[in-house]
Amino acid sequence: MTTLEAWNVDEGVRRASERFRSAFDEAPAVVTLAPGRVNLIGEHTDYNGGLCLPIALPHAAYAAARARDDGRIRLVSGEQRKTWEGSYQDLTAARGWAGYASGVVWALGEAGHRVDGLDLAVSGCVPLGAGLSSSAALECSVGLAVLSLLGQEDSPALRRTLADAGVRAETEVAGAPTGGMDQTVAVLGTSDHALLLDCRSWATRQVPFEPEAAGLTLLVVDTRVHHSLGDGGYGSRRADCEEAARALGVETLREATLDDLDRIRDERVGRRARHVVTEIARVSETAEALSAADWTLVGTLMLASHDSMRDDFEISCAELDAVVETATAQGAIGARMTGGGFGGSAIALVPADRVDEVRTAVTAAFADHGWRAPSYLPARASDAARVLRG
Repeated sequence: MTTLEAWNVDEGVRRASERFRSAFDEAPAVVTLAPGRVNLIGEHTDYNGGLCLPIALPHAAYAAARARDDGRIRLVSGEQRKTWEGSYQDLTAARGWAGYASGVVWALGEAGHRVDGLDLAVSGCVPLGAGLSSSAALECSVGLAVLSLLGQEDSPALRRTLADAGVRAETEVAGAPTGGMDQTVAVLGTSDHALLLDCRSWATRQVPFEPEAAGLTLLVVDTRVHHSLGDGGYGSRRADCEEAARALGVETLREATLDDLDRIRDERVGRRARHVVTEIARVSETAEALSAADWTLVGTLMLASHDSMRDDFEISCAELDAVVETATAQGAIGARMTGGGFGGSAIALVPADRVDEVRTAVTAAFADHGWRAPSYLPARASDAARVLRG
């Protein structure tokens, strides 16, 4: 069984700095970190103006950077060993991993934070395609490096600018229509807390999240069924939600109620809307349950969320369902798929003394189906993006 441990900070700095030096023959001026995330509950609610409840992970992306004064921008990746080079005018033409990085540089420039030139190397330990927001970690680490090079002082307003730049990069350059949750928790997450995020007002509240104190472990299972937010499935669900809002005459489904949904004539669109409306309610209930340390209720709400994503929103898959069913059978008090769907990861709240049994059973279930063995991540709520050197 493979466990994907997070790098410690010193290791992350070393890897990013070494990649920078190997590409550019000098040391970086700044190194930054931004975390991946796992969403406890509240899937596909962000772009509907709803609520979500993510935590920042210890698994993170690291960016090493140095300013240039000749208008050239050079980007290299530690994991993919690919290089992109161009001018500021070329930034929106980059594709693949480079599109996420260059898109942030472009978006910050559009917001008044333009660099004259940049050498940048990225490296990270957030699994790609696992639904743990490796893209937002990349975006926010790059954006924070740019802002640091420009001498910008940290502030709540600057962190909102950073998150907004990540959203613009993802939607307008990388072509993935995300809603902002991932970037927000990457810049505002706090250790031992989940972030209750209102995606209509962008108000946030830190909610205590320490399952370890209750003898529980949040186990993340990467099914290794890789997905891409730009492959159409995510966008089609968003389009269905927008159609539902138009049918109801509301700006977003945040304003809809369950009774309103009877007015939606298209059965599929109605089910999509039902997931969103009920999921927003589950987020509120989960935040209250966490504040009261009612872990049994948290687990029940997680299971209800998975059922809704499987049946109404139709974004689960056989591997995700198998994780949820097997983990629950082995003693998990709650489990659900997490992320955009169509693969990626599931999470389970497991009594600490049952973690090995759950891992063994899930791995065996995958083997029985002839699927690739899953990977496991230890998940503890961690801190947000920060400057490590510079």
